[in-house]
Amino acid sequence: MQRTFGPKNFSLQTSPNLNNETELAKREGILEERERQISQKQKLLEEKGEQLENVRKDLVSKLEKVSSMSKEEAQKILLENLDSELAGEFSKRIKIAEDEVRLVADEKAREILAEAMLHGVTDVIGEFTTSKVKLLDEEMKGRIIGKEGRNVRTFEQATGVDVVMDDEIPDTLILSSFDPIRREIAKVALERLLEDGRIQPQRIEEIVEKTKSDINKLMRAAGEKLCQDVGVYNLPVELIDIIGRFKYRYSFGQNLILHTQEETQIGVAIAQMIGADVNVVRLGCLLHDIGKVVTEGDEGTHVEKGVMLAKKFQLPDKVINCIAEHHEDQPFSAIESIIVYIADAISGGRPGARHENVEDYIKRMADLEKIATSFEGVEKAFAVQAGREVRVIVVPDKISDEELPKLVHDIAGRISKEVMVPGAVKITAVREVRATESTMTI
Repeated sequence: MQRTFGPKNFSLQTSPNLNNETELAKREGILEERERQISQKQKLLEEKGEQLENVRKDLVSKLEKVSSMSKEEAQKILLENLDSELAGEFSKRIKIAEDEVRLVADEKAREILAEAMLHGVTDVIGEFTTSKVKLLDEEMKGRIIGKEGRNVRTFEQATGVDVVMDDEIPDTLILSSFDPIRREIAKVALERLLEDGRIQPQRIEEIVEKTKSDINKLMRAAGEKLCQDVGVYNLPVELIDIIGRFKYRYSFGQNLILHTQEETQIGVAIAQMIGADVNVVRLGCLLHDIGKVVTEGDEGTHVEKGVMLAKKFQLPDKVINCIAEHHEDQPFSAIESIIVYIADAISGGRPGARHENVEDYIKRMADLEKIATSFEGVEKAFAVQAGREVRVIVVPDKISDEELPKLVHDIAGRISKEVMVPGAVKITAVREVRATESTMTI
């Protein structure tokens, strides 16, 4: 008997066990993936742990090393490490700063000097040292000479000057003396005698003594005024009297009072701008040429005399150095000495400040070079810086390095004896050895 199955009689049913197995397989796969991830994290943790252990051991080692060091040793190691790390950065920054300084240094220096010179601007100095006395008529010469020359002889002894009578200028007497103060006393005394009319030995001595007293008072007043003008106070009276001699002292036609006042204004302006010690510069400028009016003792240059006088009055060492170094006779010891030197050069070198006979100047330069070249082994000599330095070039085959010091010493000795030069002269010898070779042409 055959059975047929129709659609209505067919149905598919899923077993409950099959569903459970599928779910379990799915969960098992998830668990395996999680386990794999956990294993990877565990591995990473172990690697981190090893790294931390290495760091710990390194720190322990360093701590053990540092624990045996002093504080200064540990600090030194840290600074060395820091220096090595920052050396490159420091060098870079320093290079940048140096470049910036170079760009502005010249411009700033010009501004400072221009501003300082502006503070020292004065009228052009047209004064010359003259010692001439005008006479009313030529017959006055006879009265001044006196019987058998006793009047003029008394006058010369009392004043310490020579009276010169030039026939080419009959109405004028010329007073000759190396000391400007003596010359001024003689000039004033002679003018008073001519006005008084009683020209005889006793009256001459009275007038000269009275004139000396008056001139000393004038010099003290001039010294006090100069100190007040530049802002220097409480100096010893004896030193003020010496400063007052500037009134009658000229250097190449430039009066020392005007030169000192001008230089001090310039020096103080420079010191204020660059932050130097203004008081040291002020006193150094005031006294830098004090040796030119020191009459006690004939030995030494005006620089050496000024230093001795400053030490006598126990002035500060920095001020003494300013005096000693203002012509570069010694190396500069401080910025204040450089400022005094610069201010002196500006005041003395500006147009119209000083006057000198051109022929005398040229002769002095020529004499300096002639003396230097007269020594054996000297090839050439050049007088520079207005005669303050002589540069000597020697023949290297004739003068050795060991002989140079003796050569410059001998040249300096000759110049000191034979040439009248204001200040000291620096002798610089140059010995240069050259080797040349030519190629052979084939």
